[in-house]
Amino acid sequence: MGIFGAMTTAISGLSAQSFALENISGNIANARTTGFKRVDTSFADLVPDMPPRRELSGSVGAFSRNTATVQGDIQASQIGTNVAIQGNGFFITRERTGDVGGVPTFAGAQQYTRRGDFDMDRNGYLVNGTGQYLMGYTVDPVTGLTTGTQLNVLRISQNNLPARATTQIEYNVNLPQLPLTDRRIANPTVAGSYLLQTPAVTGATIAAADHQTFLNESVAGQSVTVYDAAGSPVPVQIRWGKTADGPPGTWSMYYESNSNAVGPATRWTRVSAGVQFNASGQLTAPAGGTIPGFTFTVNGASSPALTINFGTGLTQFADANGVVQANRITQDGYPTGTFQRVAVGEGGYVVASYSNGQTVPVAQIPLATFASPNMLLRQDGGVFEQTLESGQPLINAGGSGIIGGSTENSNTDIADEFAKMIVTQQAYSANTRVVTTAQSMLQDVINIIR
Repeated sequence: MGIFGAMTTAISGLSAQSFALENISGNIANARTTGFKRVDTSFADLVPDMPPRRELSGSVGAFSRNTATVQGDIQASQIGTNVAIQGNGFFITRERTGDVGGVPTFAGAQQYTRRGDFDMDRNGYLVNGTGQYLMGYTVDPVTGLTTGTQLNVLRISQNNLPARATTQIEYNVNLPQLPLTDRRIANPTVAGSYLLQTPAVTGATIAAADHQTFLNESVAGQSVTVYDAAGSPVPVQIRWGKTADGPPGTWSMYYESNSNAVGPATRWTRVSAGVQFNASGQLTAPAGGTIPGFTFTVNGASSPALTINFGTGLTQFADANGVVQANRITQDGYPTGTFQRVAVGEGGYVVASYSNGQTVPVAQIPLATFASPNMLLRQDGGVFEQTLESGQPLINAGGSGIIGGSTENSNTDIADEFAKMIVTQQAYSANTRVVTTAQSMLQDVINIIR
């Protein structure tokens, strides 16, 4: 039995090395496959049941060993919906089973993949290079919160983004202690030449006939565009006139309400007459640093009632330039916008961009982790399926390891695979020599009979 045992053992070696070579060839073939996880080969000795001191080294068996936990290199991509995972985790996907009215239908169990070359198809679905459809949570574009806990195949709406009416203006500027008005420039030595002091331009409204006088005694306060409920713009031009030195320093804030006014018709309307500062240049009035419920009406178009929020950002510090220095002027409204593109941002949020300059989160990509990810069952297309040994998936929303605009390369190392191939080839050749030697020994036994 020794010679025959040697031959069968050598044949098991040939089979095991062939199995290893098959894995090596598959790894090399997929060296540039996005998200591919190589398959290593492990060997186990198979020892026959023999009494002590008669043990044999036995034959060999070959087994696959997954490397789902081995990270591939992260490579930047020019496609915003491409996404990679840094660390542990898998994307959750579904496979299309059919179409109804040109829209895909899905069935079967969830699948898991590291292949993140997702792109948006004509129906708004995010599909990777092997036809796997990405799953996740939908997000309310208004609140930015997920709309439920149920995973769904993500479908990005390409509808227009509805307009949002302005509810607040954040107005942070510095008003100079000595504003450089045109009147002050013309009368630099006259005390109080920088003040808003002409009776015709100190009231709640300023007539078009007094427009130039008002400009001479005030300074520009920048402009801001606010929006009504339909998204129509209301451009607001602001000017400031200082009415008293301090402390407290007192200012009046105006906006141009009718640029087409003539004669006695109102052109400028006062927003507030009591904006005051202490000796340190800090705002003391209006109370709370806000003007609530104010409506701008410009050339017949009216804004919603909104809050002008100065906070602590409106100051009166010395400024040699004598002009209003804007630090931050923003408002929270916007007009309707058409869909332009989508990309994956931080926290796994899928962010849509619109023609009105808004970027709105519309979905969130979760990650699935397993207690034993290397025990997942491999399938075609770089996907895995859950097994009893892998354990149940743990779904984590907003994983910090999600990197948008990138893909994960194959974790195959070509140099390492070629080194394995050389060793495998030598081992295979050595096993063929054992078969040849055993055959020669068997032939010698037959020759004895002759």
